Amino acid sequence: MTDTVHPEGYELPLYVALAQPPLFFGLPRELGILALVLTLLITLGLRMWLLGISSGIALHAICVALTRRDSYWLHVFRAHLKQPTFLDW
Repeated sequence: MTDTVHPEGYELPLYVALAQPPLFFGLPRELGILALVLTLLITLGLRMWLLGISSGIALHAICVALTRRDSYWLHVFRAHLKQPTFLDW
């Protein structure tokens, strides 16, 4: 590999916000809103406070761990679901 030398004035800083997707409490925005709505549905709608809050915290922790590993996993999963199946039994 050769070390390329750039002319003066042709280097720009790359900000982290331009390279990462927007996150909502550490999750992709769609998934964060979905997790929040599911938690509120169980907690307030079904009136199961302990189950709703604990499942919401667990869901949030799992999704944050997946997002830290790969921030585009939700887009890849959505594209995977759109692919047709070739081996129908």
